[in-house]
Amino acid sequence: MPADTAPARVLVLGLGYSGRHLAALLHAQGIACSGTVRDPSTAPDDGVIRHRLAEGYPIDAALEEAIRSADTILCSIPPDAEGDPALRLLGEALQDAPALRWLGYFSSTAVYADRDGGWINLHAAADATDDTALKRLRAEGQWQAFAQARGIASAVFRLPALYGRGRNALVQLAQGTARQVVRPGQVFNRLHVEDLATAALAAMHRSQENALYLPADDEPAPSQDVLAYAAALSGVPLPVAQGWDDPALPASLRRFYSSNKRIDSRGTREALQWQPRFPTYREGLADAWAHGDGR
Repeated sequence: MPADTAPARVLVLGLGYSGRHLAALLHAQGIACSGTVRDPSTAPDDGVIRHRLAEGYPIDAALEEAIRSADTILCSIPPDAEGDPALRLLGEALQDAPALRWLGYFSSTAVYADRDGGWINLHAAADATDDTALKRLRAEGQWQAFAQARGIASAVFRLPALYGRGRNALVQLAQGTARQVVRPGQVFNRLHVEDLATAALAAMHRSQENALYLPADDEPAPSQDVLAYAAALSGVPLPVAQGWDDPALPASLRRFYSSNKRIDSRGTREALQWQPRFPTYREGLADAWAHGDGR
Protein backbone atom coordinates (compact mmCIF):
# COMPACT_ATOMS: atom_id res chain seq x y z
CA MET A 1 0.00 0.00 0.00
CA PRO A 2 1.52 3.36 -1.01
CA ALA A 3 2.15 5.88 1.75
CA ASP A 4 -0.35 8.69 2.20
CA THR A 5 1.67 11.85 1.61
CA ALA A 6 0.01 15.16 0.84
CA PRO A 7 1.45 17.25 -1.99
CA ALA A 8 3.10 20.48 -0.90
CA ARG A 9 3.44 22.44 -4.15
CA VAL A 10 1.51 21.52 -7.29
CA LEU A 11 1.92 22.77 -10.84
CA VAL A 12 -1.02 22.12 -13.19
CA LEU A 13 -0.04 22.21 -16.85
CA GLY A 14 -3.14 23.47 -18.59
CA LEU A 15 -5.71 25.37 -16.51
CA GLY A 16 -8.62 24.49 -18.76
CA TYR A 17 -11.92 23.06 -17.56
CA SER A 18 -10.49 20.14 -15.58
CA GLY A 19 -7.29 21.93 -14.56
CA ARG A 20 -9.17 24.91 -13.09
CA HIS A 21 -11.35 22.67 -10.95
CA LEU A 22 -8.35 20.74 -9.68
CA ALA A 23 -6.55 23.99 -8.85
CA ALA A 24 -9.63 25.27 -7.00
CA LEU A 25 -9.77 22.11 -4.87
CA LEU A 26 -6.05 22.30 -4.06
CA HIS A 27 -6.41 25.97 -3.14
CA ALA A 28 -9.35 25.14 -0.86
CA GLN A 29 -7.25 22.43 0.80
CA GLY A 30 -4.48 24.95 1.53
CA ILE A 31 -2.10 23.34 -0.98
CA ALA A 32 0.10 25.75 -2.94
CA CYS A 33 -0.84 25.55 -6.61
CA SER A 34 -0.07 27.40 -9.82
CA GLY A 35 -0.69 26.52 -13.43
CA THR A 36 -0.08 27.31 -17.06
CA VAL A 37 -2.24 28.88 -19.76
CA ARG A 38 -1.59 30.05 -23.29
CA ASP A 39 -2.40 33.68 -22.42
CA PRO A 40 -2.52 34.79 -18.76
CA SER A 41 -4.12 38.13 -19.70
CA THR A 42 -7.42 36.38 -20.49
CA ALA A 43 -7.51 34.27 -17.30
CA PRO A 44 -10.04 34.87 -14.50
CA ASP A 45 -8.92 36.47 -11.26
CA ASP A 46 -9.39 33.49 -8.94
CA GLY A 47 -6.22 33.62 -6.89
CA VAL A 48 -4.35 30.96 -8.90
CA ILE A 49 -1.00 32.10 -10.29
CA ARG A 50 -0.85 31.51 -14.04
CA HIS A 51 2.27 31.18 -16.19
CA ARG A 52 2.38 31.44 -19.97
CA LEU A 53 3.16 28.19 -21.77
CA ALA A 54 2.90 28.33 -25.54
CA GLU A 55 4.95 27.62 -28.63
CA GLY A 56 7.14 30.58 -29.48
CA TYR A 57 7.27 32.01 -25.95
CA PRO A 58 10.35 31.48 -23.75
CA ILE A 59 9.95 29.96 -20.32
CA ASP A 60 10.18 32.87 -17.89
CA ALA A 61 11.79 32.93 -14.48
CA ALA A 62 8.48 32.53 -12.63
CA LEU A 63 7.61 29.32 -14.49
CA GLU A 64 11.14 28.02 -14.02
CA GLU A 65 10.80 28.58 -10.27
CA ALA A 66 7.36 26.91 -10.21
CA ILE A 67 8.90 23.84 -11.86
CA ARG A 68 11.89 23.82 -9.50
CA SER A 69 9.70 24.01 -6.41
CA ALA A 70 6.88 21.66 -7.46
CA ASP A 71 6.80 18.20 -5.93
CA THR A 72 3.69 17.33 -7.94
CA ILE A 73 2.89 18.13 -11.59
CA LEU A 74 -0.25 17.20 -13.48
CA CYS A 75 -0.80 17.76 -17.20
CA SER A 76 -4.28 18.30 -18.65
CA ILE A 77 -3.15 19.67 -22.04
CA PRO A 78 -4.47 17.75 -25.08
CA PRO A 79 -1.87 15.96 -27.22
CA ASP A 80 -0.83 16.88 -30.72
CA ALA A 81 0.59 14.75 -33.53
CA GLU A 82 3.95 14.44 -31.76
CA GLY A 83 2.54 13.56 -28.34
CA ASP A 84 2.47 15.90 -25.36
CA PRO A 85 3.34 19.53 -26.20
CA ALA A 86 3.96 20.52 -22.56
CA LEU A 87 6.56 17.80 -22.06
CA ARG A 88 8.19 18.82 -25.32
CA LEU A 89 8.41 22.46 -24.22
CA LEU A 90 9.36 21.82 -20.59
CA GLY A 91 11.31 18.56 -20.75
CA GLU A 92 14.70 20.08 -19.95
CA ALA A 93 13.36 22.10 -17.03
CA LEU A 94 11.43 19.11 -15.68
CA GLN A 95 14.51 16.92 -15.93
CA ASP A 96 16.31 19.24 -13.53
CA ALA A 97 13.37 19.77 -11.13
CA PRO A 98 14.84 18.73 -7.74
CA ALA A 99 11.63 18.43 -5.69
CA LEU A 100 9.55 16.49 -8.22
CA ARG A 101 8.16 13.20 -6.88
CA TRP A 102 4.91 12.62 -8.86
CA LEU A 103 3.59 13.23 -12.38
CA GLY A 104 -0.03 12.89 -13.49
CA TYR A 105 -1.62 12.96 -16.94
CA PHE A 106 -5.30 13.37 -17.89
CA SER A 107 -5.95 11.04 -20.82
CA SER A 108 -9.19 9.63 -22.26
CA THR A 109 -11.21 6.44 -22.50
CA ALA A 110 -11.03 7.06 -26.26
CA VAL A 111 -7.94 4.82 -26.15
CA TYR A 112 -10.33 1.85 -25.88
CA ALA A 113 -12.01 0.60 -29.05
CA ASP A 114 -15.74 -0.03 -29.35
CA ARG A 115 -16.94 -2.85 -27.05
CA ASP A 116 -20.50 -3.09 -28.41
CA GLY A 117 -21.79 -2.13 -24.96
CA GLY A 118 -19.30 -4.27 -23.04
CA TRP A 119 -17.34 -3.29 -19.96
CA ILE A 120 -13.83 -1.87 -19.68
CA ASN A 121 -11.75 -2.11 -16.52
CA LEU A 122 -8.13 -1.50 -15.54
CA HIS A 123 -7.03 -4.72 -17.23
CA ALA A 124 -8.60 -3.94 -20.62
CA ALA A 125 -6.35 -3.42 -23.63
CA ALA A 126 -6.07 0.13 -24.96
CA ASP A 127 -6.77 -1.09 -28.48
CA ALA A 128 -8.29 1.85 -30.36
CA THR A 129 -6.40 2.68 -33.55
CA ASP A 130 -7.91 5.98 -34.69
CA ASP A 131 -5.84 9.16 -34.73
CA THR A 132 -7.30 10.56 -31.49
CA ALA A 133 -6.48 7.40 -29.55
CA LEU A 134 -2.98 7.12 -30.96
CA LYS A 135 -2.19 10.70 -29.95
CA ARG A 136 -3.40 10.01 -26.42
CA LEU A 137 -1.42 6.78 -26.14
CA ARG A 138 1.71 8.48 -27.44
CA ALA A 139 1.40 11.24 -24.82
CA GLU A 140 0.70 8.72 -22.05
CA GLY A 141 3.80 6.77 -23.01
CA GLN A 142 5.97 9.87 -23.06
CA TRP A 143 4.96 10.89 -19.54
CA GLN A 144 5.35 7.34 -18.23
CA ALA A 145 8.79 7.00 -19.79
CA PHE A 146 9.85 10.35 -18.38
CA ALA A 147 8.72 9.40 -14.87
CA GLN A 148 10.46 6.04 -15.07
CA ALA A 149 13.68 7.70 -16.23
CA ARG A 150 13.47 10.10 -13.29
CA GLY A 151 12.59 7.28 -10.88
CA ILE A 152 9.42 9.00 -9.64
CA ALA A 153 5.78 8.03 -9.30
CA SER A 154 3.25 8.68 -12.06
CA ALA A 155 -0.42 8.22 -12.84
CA VAL A 156 -2.48 8.21 -16.01
CA PHE A 157 -6.20 8.99 -15.68
CA ARG A 158 -8.29 7.72 -18.59
CA LEU A 159 -11.39 9.89 -18.44
CA PRO A 160 -14.91 9.59 -19.82
CA ALA A 161 -17.00 12.62 -20.84
CA LEU A 162 -16.64 15.43 -18.29
CA TYR A 163 -19.42 17.73 -17.17
CA GLY A 164 -20.27 19.97 -14.23
CA ARG A 165 -21.60 23.39 -13.36
CA GLY A 166 -21.42 25.60 -16.43
CA ARG A 167 -20.87 22.70 -18.83
CA ASN A 168 -23.83 20.35 -19.07
CA ALA A 169 -27.09 19.54 -20.84
CA LEU A 170 -28.95 22.27 -18.93
CA VAL A 171 -26.64 24.92 -20.37
CA GLN A 172 -26.87 23.43 -23.87
CA LEU A 173 -30.68 23.46 -23.75
CA ALA A 174 -30.78 27.05 -22.49
CA GLN A 175 -28.34 28.20 -25.18
CA GLY A 176 -30.10 26.31 -27.95
CA THR A 177 -27.03 24.21 -28.76
CA ALA A 178 -28.28 20.85 -27.45
CA ARG A 179 -28.54 17.95 -29.90
CA GLN A 180 -30.68 14.90 -29.23
CA VAL A 181 -28.57 12.30 -31.00
CA VAL A 182 -29.94 8.77 -30.81
CA ARG A 183 -28.17 5.50 -31.43
CA PRO A 184 -30.30 2.64 -30.06
CA GLY A 185 -28.42 0.72 -27.37
CA GLN A 186 -25.51 3.17 -27.19
CA VAL A 187 -24.38 4.25 -23.70
CA PHE A 188 -21.35 5.91 -22.16
CA ASN A 189 -20.11 6.97 -18.77
CA ARG A 190 -19.61 10.47 -17.49
CA LEU A 191 -17.61 12.04 -14.70
CA HIS A 192 -18.40 15.24 -12.83
CA VAL A 193 -15.40 17.54 -13.01
CA GLU A 194 -15.42 18.00 -9.22
CA ASP A 195 -15.21 14.22 -8.80
CA LEU A 196 -12.25 14.18 -11.15
CA ALA A 197 -10.53 16.75 -8.94
CA THR A 198 -11.04 14.67 -5.79
CA ALA A 199 -9.82 11.53 -7.57
CA ALA A 200 -6.67 13.32 -8.75
CA LEU A 201 -5.97 14.63 -5.26
CA ALA A 202 -6.43 11.13 -3.85
CA ALA A 203 -3.89 9.83 -6.35
CA MET A 204 -1.41 12.54 -5.34
CA HIS A 205 -1.76 11.41 -1.73
CA ARG A 206 -1.30 7.72 -2.58
CA SER A 207 1.45 8.01 -5.17
CA GLN A 208 2.88 4.91 -6.80
CA GLU A 209 4.88 4.05 -9.89
CA ASN A 210 3.15 3.80 -13.27
CA ALA A 211 -0.41 3.90 -11.89
CA LEU A 212 -3.50 3.79 -14.10
CA TYR A 213 -6.95 5.02 -13.05
CA LEU A 214 -10.42 4.91 -14.60
CA PRO A 215 -12.59 7.29 -12.57
CA ALA A 216 -16.20 7.25 -13.77
CA ASP A 217 -19.78 7.52 -12.57
CA ASP A 218 -22.04 4.59 -11.72
CA GLU A 219 -24.43 4.71 -14.64
CA PRO A 220 -23.40 4.48 -18.29
CA ALA A 221 -26.44 5.97 -19.96
CA PRO A 222 -27.77 7.05 -23.37
CA SER A 223 -27.24 10.73 -24.12
CA GLN A 224 -30.94 11.21 -24.85
CA ASP A 225 -31.80 10.10 -21.29
CA VAL A 226 -29.47 12.75 -19.86
CA LEU A 227 -30.95 15.40 -22.13
CA ALA A 228 -34.50 14.38 -21.21
CA TYR A 229 -33.66 14.67 -17.50
CA ALA A 230 -32.23 18.14 -18.06
CA ALA A 231 -35.33 19.14 -20.02
CA ALA A 232 -37.57 17.91 -17.21
CA LEU A 233 -35.61 20.01 -14.69
CA SER A 234 -35.61 23.17 -16.75
CA GLY A 235 -38.85 22.94 -18.69
CA VAL A 236 -37.03 23.62 -21.96
CA PRO A 237 -38.39 21.49 -24.84
CA LEU A 238 -36.17 18.76 -26.25
CA PRO A 239 -34.70 19.36 -29.69
CA VAL A 240 -35.79 17.12 -32.56
CA ALA A 241 -34.12 13.70 -32.37
CA GLN A 242 -31.42 12.89 -34.94
CA GLY A 243 -29.98 9.52 -35.82
CA TRP A 244 -26.33 9.13 -34.94
CA ASP A 245 -25.46 8.39 -38.56
CA ASP A 246 -27.25 11.48 -39.92
CA PRO A 247 -24.90 13.06 -42.52
CA ALA A 248 -25.90 16.48 -41.18
CA LEU A 249 -24.09 15.74 -37.90
CA PRO A 250 -20.44 16.81 -37.62
CA ALA A 251 -18.01 13.99 -38.33
CA SER A 252 -16.62 14.24 -34.78
CA LEU A 253 -20.06 13.52 -33.32
CA ARG A 254 -20.63 10.58 -35.64
CA ARG A 255 -17.26 9.14 -34.54
CA PHE A 256 -18.18 9.60 -30.88
CA TYR A 257 -21.47 7.75 -31.27
CA SER A 258 -19.83 4.92 -33.17
CA SER A 259 -18.30 3.72 -29.88
CA ASN A 260 -20.38 1.91 -27.27
CA LYS A 261 -18.72 0.90 -24.01
CA ARG A 262 -19.16 0.89 -20.25
CA ILE A 263 -16.48 1.83 -17.71
CA ASP A 264 -15.99 -0.23 -14.56
CA SER A 265 -14.29 2.07 -12.04
CA ARG A 266 -14.30 -0.30 -9.06
CA GLY A 267 -10.56 -0.93 -9.26
CA THR A 268 -9.86 2.78 -9.23
CA ARG A 269 -12.17 3.40 -6.29
CA GLU A 270 -10.52 0.66 -4.27
CA ALA A 271 -6.99 1.81 -5.11
CA LEU A 272 -7.70 5.44 -4.24
CA GLN A 273 -10.28 4.89 -1.49
CA TRP A 274 -12.42 7.31 -3.50
CA GLN A 275 -16.12 7.60 -4.23
CA PRO A 276 -17.78 10.12 -6.55
CA ARG A 277 -19.97 12.75 -4.94
CA PHE A 278 -22.14 12.62 -8.08
CA PRO A 279 -22.69 8.89 -8.77
CA THR A 280 -25.00 9.50 -11.75
CA TYR A 281 -25.88 12.32 -14.11
CA ARG A 282 -29.05 12.97 -12.08
CA GLU A 283 -27.17 14.20 -9.00
CA GLY A 284 -24.80 16.21 -11.16
CA LEU A 285 -27.55 17.93 -13.14
CA ALA A 286 -29.62 18.57 -10.01
CA ASP A 287 -26.59 20.29 -8.44
CA ALA A 288 -26.05 22.38 -11.56
CA TRP A 289 -29.74 23.37 -11.65
CA ALA A 290 -29.61 24.34 -7.97
CA HIS A 291 -26.65 26.61 -8.74
CA GLY A 292 -28.42 28.42 -11.58
CA ASP A 293 -27.44 26.53 -14.71
CA GLY A 294 -30.10 26.61 -17.41
CA ARG A 295 -32.13 29.42 -15.86
